[in-house]
Amino acid sequence: MTTTVFALIVVIALAMAFTFTNGFHDSANAIATSVSTQALTLRAALGMAAVGNLVGSFFGAKVAGTVGAGIIELEVGPYALVVVGCALVGAIGWNLLTWWFGLPSSSSHALFGGMVGAALAGGMTVLWTGVVDKILIPMVVSPIAGFFLGAAAMLAIMWIFRRSSPSATGRGFRRAQTVSAAMMAFGHGMQDAAKTMGIVVLALVVAGYQDDYSIPWWCFLLTAVVLAVGTATGGMRIMRTLGRKIIELDPPQGFAAEATAASVLYVASAGMGAPISTTHVISSAIMGAGSTTRTSAVRWGVAGNMMTAWVTTFPAAALLAAGTLWAAHLFM
Repeated sequence: MTTTVFALIVVIALAMAFTFTNGFHDSANAIATSVSTQALTLRAALGMAAVGNLVGSFFGAKVAGTVGAGIIELEVGPYALVVVGCALVGAIGWNLLTWWFGLPSSSSHALFGGMVGAALAGGMTVLWTGVVDKILIPMVVSPIAGFFLGAAAMLAIMWIFRRSSPSATGRGFRRAQTVSAAMMAFGHGMQDAAKTMGIVVLALVVAGYQDDYSIPWWCFLLTAVVLAVGTATGGMRIMRTLGRKIIELDPPQGFAAEATAASVLYVASAGMGAPISTTHVISSAIMGAGSTTRTSAVRWGVAGNMMTAWVTTFPAAALLAAGTLWAAHLFM
């Protein structure tokens, strides 16, 4: 087995490890509100999220292209595979750290930070225009859109159902959350599976096994299955933060947050090919929907801790990846 083949196998294995952590880290994105409002049992919600992620994985080619070709530029050869592997180690490390503390940080931005940090440490090219246009601007815009659209959706629901019985409205939206949770799971698959596929394709290109950034079918299938398995393992630490610690949601609020977040994900994925954070979008939509009752209903201290994690994710993962590459140089 040549050095290049061995390095490629290691990178693909690390990519799947990242996908697995992404699944259990971000499964809360799709189901936390439905579980907290008792619209779905935990087992049913995890099963739905796994299936939605599996199906959505096959519709994220635009996002995968952005990740594979629009963030960093690597020279063909074994060393480039080491750079990609260290980027993944940085992302995995940050995912595990934030999961341990129950902070719903972005797996996406952990991956992007890892890519940029490893590329800079390895003397490779960072496509800063792509980083700004496809990562940093959407990182700011998407949670703002999630917050205000979530609030607008909830205000519309409150006005439309203003004469309805609260108990009847709650029962109806508890059933409707089955649909909105499925929409959210599908959107999560479109976004987060695609990011891993983009990394795998990047590895295939720098290893010399592909000339373009098309996604092989085995990559679709492998990534989709691993993400679904990771999702099915659950993420109770983060689910508690999203579903209970930010705000106590009722079914209409849960539906408004999920439907809003899913819509933002669809526009970003299918329309723009922008790899946005599902965590940022659903968290901000929850805060927007919850704030319509009264702003004090949102536990802004918890929200502040989350936002701190959002801001630090990119540079922290970049430092972890760079440190991993510098450590790897000792054995090369």
